[in-house]
Amino acid sequence: MDLTIHTTFLPHDDPDASLAFYRDVLGFEIRNDVGTGKMRWITVGPAGQPGTSILLAPPAADPGLTDDERRTIAEMMAKGTYGWIVLATPDLDGTFEKLQAGDAEVVQEPIEQPYGVRDCAFRDPAGNLIRIQELR
Repeated sequence: MDLTIHTTFLPHDDPDASLAFYRDVLGFEIRNDVGTGKMRWITVGPAGQPGTSILLAPPAADPGLTDDERRTIAEMMAKGTYGWIVLATPDLDGTFEKLQAGDAEVVQEPIEQPYGVRDCAFRDPAGNLIRIQELR
């Protein structure tokens, strides 16, 4: 099989704040933005990599979810334990400085991890954890 990771999903609870973060702070392209109000599906991705995207989606839009499940999702998002993604860059320190200057919420400054990677971590406006690893 010849498979690629094309799109991954992260939840948002404020589409305008998420769009601004991924576009203005991370520098991603906006590839699609459909829906209205809080019910927007926004596709973003790194410039020059059209085959890789993140779909920022309203987390409780699935009609099959119960009210209890919607509450659990909202609670997990508020704690920052619902969604996360790992990105990579050859310049971790420079990327960290730019994100910190862009008022991204710092979770962890660049550090050498005991499992063999050097990384840092931020949260997006919805509380999703964004880990950024240094490419070696």
